[in-house]
Amino acid sequence: MKSTILKIALAGALVSLASGAFAKEEIHWWHAMGGDHGKRVNKIAADFNATQSDYEVVPVFKGSYTETMTAAIAAFRAKEHPHIVQVEGGGTATMISAKAAVYPMEQLMKDAGEHFDKADYLPAVISFYQTTDGELMSMPFNSSTPVLWYNKDALDAAGAAVPTTWDEVKSASQKLVDNGMKCGFSFGFPSWVMVENFTAWHNLGMGTQENGFAGFDTEFTFNNSQLAARLDDIAAMSKDNLFVFGGRASASLPLFTNGECGMWMNSSAYYPSISGQAEFAFGQAMLPLDTAVASAPQNSIIGGATLWALKGHEAKDYKGVAQFMTYLSSPELQAWWHQETGYVPITTAAYELSKSQGYYDNNPGIDIAIKQLSLNTPTPNSRGTRFGNFVQIREVINEELEAIWSGQKTAQEALDAAVERGNVILRRFERAATIN
Repeated sequence: MKSTILKIALAGALVSLASGAFAKEEIHWWHAMGGDHGKRVNKIAADFNATQSDYEVVPVFKGSYTETMTAAIAAFRAKEHPHIVQVEGGGTATMISAKAAVYPMEQLMKDAGEHFDKADYLPAVISFYQTTDGELMSMPFNSSTPVLWYNKDALDAAGAAVPTTWDEVKSASQKLVDNGMKCGFSFGFPSWVMVENFTAWHNLGMGTQENGFAGFDTEFTFNNSQLAARLDDIAAMSKDNLFVFGGRASASLPLFTNGECGMWMNSSAYYPSISGQAEFAFGQAMLPLDTAVASAPQNSIIGGATLWALKGHEAKDYKGVAQFMTYLSSPELQAWWHQETGYVPITTAAYELSKSQGYYDNNPGIDIAIKQLSLNTPTPNSRGTRFGNFVQIREVINEELEAIWSGQKTAQEALDAAVERGNVILRRFERAATIN
């Protein structure tokens, strides 16, 4: 009897050891992608997990971008943090300053012995997340840029062409309203679209120190007369409903998809939402040029988020992180993600694959975002923005822009106030970063 019990116990122990030997190392990924995007994130993780037997990526939705980053910071302090966290572009400077917490992605790939070539990535995408020395700090994931969405049926009915300049936006809006539309145009994410991208598109600086890329001791300079003149003109257009302000973020999307406004400026990543809601023919065009400011456009800048690796885990775990990053960057995965979501592909190979699959032939104009980002080699003014606590500063800019639309301030007054208030936040961040 004792012999039988011993054999059973030994067999159980062997089974336990065997199952433990084949257990996958878990790689925890905290993200901010809800809804359909969340389902796609789960699919990406499941598909990667099926390709190998060593690691299991576990995606966890943590709420908004701000909530996700806040949760990751708190978890790091408690030493209960994930391996990977998704952070929006506005949080890049904050993450870079947290040297004790961040494992630079390029260094991680090298340490893990995983092949990595920066030349494979679209320059306009990858440059946003590099140091001034060229080191990649995080892996691009969901990258987008604002475009001009237009209601083709409405423009045709009004006898208006798709605008390429701000003067043409105004004339097209007038024709749309005269033909019965409730408004000519609107836009979302006001700071991103009308300040950050307007300045980049016209090769104007947002701030000193190469828009913050060259150091934390930067100051804002976007309170220039060119931007002020454009914003004042937009405010004037609101009197005749040529322009209607619909709120922050994507709150103004229904104005476009419901057929109230004929044009809308916002992220290229709204393709799934627009195609699923609009009952009219629509298209994408490049952002309009202000010919009083520049003779030709420079390039737009990206939004969205990247994936950051956090220190504090075992070396074997980071080999799994590196393998997952290689999988995420594969042409097949990136082409699928691009076509499913409207985000731009992060690699040239994924762009070329989408071409060869006939995606752009079947969806004319859908590659506008890629062309816009790659229009010219980025300059210090058009590479992007890297300001500390920029998520908070964007809210300040949005508040001041809303004072323009409501008639409480002129554009110059609002921009001056935004710069002054923003610089206070920058100095607070600089002090904290110096202490760290």
